[in-house]
Amino acid sequence: MAGRNFLFVPGPTNIPDRVMRSMVVAMEDHRSSRFPELTRNLFPDLMKLYGCDEGEVFIFPSTGTGAWEASLCNTLSPGDKVLAPRFGQFSHLWIDMMKRLGLEVEVLETPWGEGAPEDRIAAALKADTGHRIKGVMVVHNETATGVTSDIAGVRAAIDSAKHPALLYVDAVSSLGCIEVRMSEWKADLVVSGSQKGLMLPAGLGIVCASPRALEASAHAQLKRVFFDFGDMRKANKDGYFPYTPALSLLHGLRASLDMLFEEGLDNVYDRHAYLAAGVRKAVDAWGLETCCRVPRWQSNTVTAVMVPPGINGAHVIDVAFRRYNLALGAGLNIMAGKLFRIGHLGDLNELMLLGALAGVEMAMADVSIPVAPGSGVAAAQSYWRSHDPIPKRRVARSEVVYASHSTGSINA
Repeated sequence: MAGRNFLFVPGPTNIPDRVMRSMVVAMEDHRSSRFPELTRNLFPDLMKLYGCDEGEVFIFPSTGTGAWEASLCNTLSPGDKVLAPRFGQFSHLWIDMMKRLGLEVEVLETPWGEGAPEDRIAAALKADTGHRIKGVMVVHNETATGVTSDIAGVRAAIDSAKHPALLYVDAVSSLGCIEVRMSEWKADLVVSGSQKGLMLPAGLGIVCASPRALEASAHAQLKRVFFDFGDMRKANKDGYFPYTPALSLLHGLRASLDMLFEEGLDNVYDRHAYLAAGVRKAVDAWGLETCCRVPRWQSNTVTAVMVPPGINGAHVIDVAFRRYNLALGAGLNIMAGKLFRIGHLGDLNELMLLGALAGVEMAMADVSIPVAPGSGVAAAQSYWRSHDPIPKRRVARSEVVYASHSTGSINA
């Protein structure tokens, strides 16, 4: 199909040209004396992105799922009890991993479309007078439902119960898009991956560990080899890795971090909030609803759009892809067929999103969802034009100079 594919799934995301060029490098000796020149600055810059004042960050050649496993097996022992709300596909998968690793999981079943239930977390921890619960596991941004949980609220719940459990946070689809405040939240393990807000291909699993988590790793008994923090710490202190790292991706990570810091992290977060608000205005104009049930939980990286009864969301996705070269996210697990997802994270701007919204409108109309062509696009345009994040430069007519090449005269 002619033209570019419009990639608007909630990950993997579009890779900026600058990042792509940075990865086109010859392979090198990852044991050379020059190699640490690349790696040593990655660790403190990632700590800054995580909002982490003290602790350590680990970069594994894996994915966010690998980062999950690393966080668990380095800090827990067989039979340990953990607390985890299930409110979307990725909290569901994390719970499945915990069970398969031999942990006892107390699951707080939560309606999909809601965030982590702070009150129920507090109640469960207060009831745990023997402090059997060793960890509280929360997905910060649940892409399956377009929900962002209040991690500060979860921390307040843990503190209100005066409970010593470690706080584990999945920031796979929030890091680099939605502010992560690891130290402020007193989070102990925060995991992410490379293919979303970091604007890279999949292949890096990143874990940031607090001093409490590092202390726990000295006593944890779950088996680990590839994901061992101890091996990483020994090698990382000199700028190396205990095994072959993903060299090209490390070069890409350097370029990605440079781009984020050059834009300014506050500007990055504001841009995502601003773009997401425009998408939600489009959904309102279509007369549809999002999966997210309460405005305070609305995600700034993905909007899950509920389709009308009798319509299969997968049909919208298939038509968008086959006819308009537009990739949208599918409904997962119990939400399969009930919605489609528009990813709006990473390297994107208003015009890119307007193209996606136009494609969504056409695909919905093609499958008989009654939408007025251009309604969502117009609503998003109106919002973005009236909420311009860049102060408008109003230049007086007398300050504008036009050069006439034909007459050589200057007219103001």
